[in-house]
Amino acid sequence: MEFDKKILSFLKPKLLEEIIEHSIINDFPKGTEILREKQFIKVLPIVLSGLVKVYSRFDEKELLLYYIEPTQSCIMTFYAALKNTQSKVYAITEEHSRILLIPAQKLPKLLIEYPDFNELFYNQYNLRYSELLDTIGHLLLEKMDKRLYDHLRKKMLLSSNNTIKMSHTQIANELGTVREVITRVLKKLETDGKVEQTQDGIKIIGEW
Repeated sequence: MEFDKKILSFLKPKLLEEIIEHSIINDFPKGTEILREKQFIKVLPIVLSGLVKVYSRFDEKELLLYYIEPTQSCIMTFYAALKNTQSKVYAITEEHSRILLIPAQKLPKLLIEYPDFNELFYNQYNLRYSELLDTIGHLLLEKMDKRLYDHLRKKMLLSSNNTIKMSHTQIANELGTVREVITRVLKKLETDGKVEQTQDGIKIIGEW
């Protein structure tokens, strides 16, 4: 399957050709679960287009970890693939996505022969660590209304869509709370003129 190689222009030409030669490219419809907890990793993904949500579950509650955007990979998958251990996370496509899949058995060779390949995952680690610190800051310092507003705005920016089509339960899962809390806080945000709820979804109509 062909794709625009400019998407991966951050990789050196020789490394890119090596990856393409041994990898496959798949299209995944929205809502496709591409990774489950306790699954052994056979391929390492690099998202070419679309959006992938990575999350974990604790006591039947979903906890959003991060999103994988175009040109990005999954640091959790990278570690599990390299160490041949079971996945600790789930991954699902948030929209139709085209993903480059690198065979896990090729990783040691790529890392040895192409040291700059490491930079991709150093950068991913730094990105996810920064996001983790931001999340901890939100949890410690911000009330749920601000957390919810910021979460909705991020979803809007990631999807390039002004309307967020999610149920209250789905939002609650991603924020590690319950539906009743989200329903109450959304109502408050609506009263404050920050969001609007319609049959088509949730829209942000005001600044914080």
